[in-house]
Amino acid sequence: MPDRREFLGKLGVAAAALVAARRPRLMGQTADRRRVSVGGRPVTVVDIHAHCVFPDVAGLLEGTPLGGRTFPAVWTLGSGRLAEMNRRGIDIQALSVNNYWWYAADRELASRIVRLHDEQLAEWCAAHPDRFVALSSVALQYPDLAAEQLDYAVSRLGLRGASIGGHVEGASPADARFDPFWAKAEELGVPVFMHPGGASNLVRDGSLAGRGDLGNIIGNPLETTYFLTNMIFEGTLDRFPRLKVCGAHAGGYLPSYLGRTEVACQVRANANCLNAKPPSEYLKDQILVDSMIFSEEGLRHLVAEVGPGQIVYGSDIPFDWPDTIDLVLEAPFLGDPEKAAILGGNLIGLLRIDAL
Repeated sequence: MPDRREFLGKLGVAAAALVAARRPRLMGQTADRRRVSVGGRPVTVVDIHAHCVFPDVAGLLEGTPLGGRTFPAVWTLGSGRLAEMNRRGIDIQALSVNNYWWYAADRELASRIVRLHDEQLAEWCAAHPDRFVALSSVALQYPDLAAEQLDYAVSRLGLRGASIGGHVEGASPADARFDPFWAKAEELGVPVFMHPGGASNLVRDGSLAGRGDLGNIIGNPLETTYFLTNMIFEGTLDRFPRLKVCGAHAGGYLPSYLGRTEVACQVRANANCLNAKPPSEYLKDQILVDSMIFSEEGLRHLVAEVGPGQIVYGSDIPFDWPDTIDLVLEAPFLGDPEKAAILGGNLIGLLRIDAL
């Protein structure tokens, strides 16, 4: 009987044929699937910000310090995910397993957790090749292992990039000790999507405990801001000039208050910046942000600071945030080519997706 890896290999070989075989049937199913058009022409909507979990991982955690974790059913993949995508008009999701609780695992356990996640992601994508791609959520606490995991995920399983947290048990991923991972991502030419976890590395215990879920509302964009700013000022993006990173939640607060960051290295004598270019230049090239800004003025400002070529659509499914597809479609300051780029065009090339 073929083992799991042989099965995955056969799925990967068959994926291209499945796309061709399935697409005419799926393309004809328009009654319950929204089709997004720009200027009268259909566009492929690609979602970079899509959560999922695989409850089978619980079996690996039994008897370990990480045992007893629960995995919400709403995060699992199934027909409900496809139905929600069809309702919104999302053609393709780039799935990732977030929360990064395995950053606390030892090396052997972390290896097994990430392998299970990646192989189950590959299975799901191979079963739905015209609707999903995936990102590997590597064990970044071991940078050499993370590099190996990314290489295996991309080269052997067909995953399209990586997903990481904004910190690794309090340590900044911009620190030079994580360079083996960044070097591998650059070598493979794949993007890295960064998702925050409430800024637990930045705030005192309980300081975001007020009404309004402040750990999410303030903490998440704060952590993203810190991550992206560190990647600039620590010189990480200069060490890896072909690297592409995408910050969740519209890049946090960095694009909103870019002017202060832009002049920091000149006006602060103790700044000790390692970046070779002004921060704004990285936002025009190596840093991308998702579209989760929710207001016309917010999107207008985001476009003004980073440009439409650096913004990609994100839904944050399964969480119930306002969707931004119509926000982009109705933006009076965007031309049709810019709308098409934000909704999917920018990601089609980055994630190596053939347009539907």
